[in-house]
Amino acid sequence: MVVRSGLAEDEIDRIFGALADPTRRDILGRAIRREQSVSALARRYAMSFAAVQKHVAVLERATLITKERSGREQIVHANRATVGKAVTLLGNYEQLWIQRAKQIADILANPKGEQT
Repeated sequence: MVVRSGLAEDEIDRIFGALADPTRRDILGRAIRREQSVSALARRYAMSFAAVQKHVAVLERATLITKERSGREQIVHANRATVGKAVTLLGNYEQLWIQRAKQIADILANPKGEQT
């Protein structure tokens, strides 16, 4: 079984590269729960505002979030379409492993190679 996602390899690399960092995963989780400004996000972390902005930029390049200017603030929104594509890709891998585990179980259940 070939795992297909509808995503280009570089898109997959950007998405999962962005998700490899715990701070970025937390920022994405907060953006999924509700939109918020970069300033509000920055107050939640023991790092500089500039560091949080860099994390947000990585998520934005991966299209996991979008930013929208509202006055002087930049509001962060989760991009549910990209998150959904990542979920679909992981679901495809899960199905692959389920099929392989079933094949192993079938082999173990029939050690002499008898067909069921």
